[in-house]
Amino acid sequence: MSGRGELRNNGVVKYTGEGYGMEPAVETTAGPQSMSASFGDDGQRSTRNRVVRSILDHGPSTAADLAERLELTQAAVRRHLDALVAEGVVEPRERRVYGARGRGRPARAFALTDFGRDAFDQAYDKLAVDALRWIAQAAGGGQMGEAAVAAFARARMAAYAERYGEAVRSAAPEQRTGALAKALTTDGYAATARSAPVGEQLCQHHCPVAHVAEEFPQLCEAETELFSQLLGTHVQRLATIAHGDGVCTTFVPNAKPPAR
Repeated sequence: MSGRGELRNNGVVKYTGEGYGMEPAVETTAGPQSMSASFGDDGQRSTRNRVVRSILDHGPSTAADLAERLELTQAAVRRHLDALVAEGVVEPRERRVYGARGRGRPARAFALTDFGRDAFDQAYDKLAVDALRWIAQAAGGGQMGEAAVAAFARARMAAYAERYGEAVRSAAPEQRTGALAKALTTDGYAATARSAPVGEQLCQHHCPVAHVAEEFPQLCEAETELFSQLLGTHVQRLATIAHGDGVCTTFVPNAKPPAR
């Protein structure tokens, strides 16, 4: 989830996309404490930065995926991935397989860690969590507190309904999920739409306030309700970054043909 001027501050830390991942002269095991020095303003986008950006935009990716996108050899990509794993920016995980799994060992996919995501966008997580906790406590805690947070989340999403709705309504019915993805991308979600059996998947590869949504899933629930409202159909949330998945994935079923 993200919101301009609300649960995040876009102007505090800007990811420039430049200078990160210059090839080191010697082997390095830079961790979070020294990672900030990797973000410079040398004016040149490094190959390693392109690898990180591609994972952000497309979600967990194998070395083969990255090599194809970036037009690099798999050996070169693996060298960069090894360095990024050592720095704590990405982590390997078993790629999720939908349907029957083929023979052989599944290829490892690489996903951004929390630290890697923070390099792109610094949200005021603690401030946001404290504010939502206060809302819940002021409402009496328990179920009343949860309902108050949910009401806040829905009111917050209502502010986006008109802007996103305009983008969706102006698109042809078969292109509305893609139009919503583009609108979400302008707000920092790095969203895409792709075909799926009997429908589409709306994928959000970035969630600037994922840490807040871990404690307050009402934020994700309100967003899902908004998607359903905008697309005019019941949608199903399959995965969220807040729950540890690499991508927030929402299934959008094909529209049913009108009854004759």
